Amino acid sequence: MISERLQSSSAALLTEYRGLSVDDLAQLRRQLREHNAEYRVVKNTLTRRAVADAGMSLPDDLLTGPTALTFCDGDPVAATKVLKRFSERHPALVIKGGVVEGQLLGAEQAHQLAELQSREELLSRLAGVFNQVLAQPAQLAQAGLSKMARLLSAYHSQREEAGERAASPPVGADGADAGEDAAATGAGS
Repeated sequence: MISERLQSSSAALLTEYRGLSVDDLAQLRRQLREHNAEYRVVKNTLTRRAVADAGMSLPDDLLTGPTALTFCDGDPVAATKVLKRFSERHPALVIKGGVVEGQLLGAEQAHQLAELQSREELLSRLAGVFNQVLAQPAQLAQAGLSKMARLLSAYHSQREEAGERAASPPVGADGADAGEDAAATGAGS
């Protein structure tokens, strides 16, 4: 049963729980369950046998003292974060190490795993990047259309001004309209 669980899990993390109350353990189990992880107290001899049956090996120092296994069916980072946060509030919980996707981790490596971003956080960031990449061509097209509209508006304004200048009568040297000069000369003859 334990060996099957070891093989089917994405990770198995080992912790020492000496000094935690039953309520503390129940709270930890609830928090881990939210991240598709199961916390089980297992005898070290059974764990050794299950590890051997699963074709794995663990250093002896991981299996000394009261040991519990956290089986992760989901994201191992999320479960490790839960264990680390819980151990910060309850120093009696000690993360010893574990196996993540076939790789043996020591205590320090398990703590480093907890510092990584979870799968959900990475997917969220990736979705944001995709959204930004997909929005860029639309923004560029909109900017191009906006620039074209401003150019057409400026061209139209220029043409109107040029048309008004062409339609207005020429101004004489003395500041009077040429039409008035012609009328004055024609009237005087």
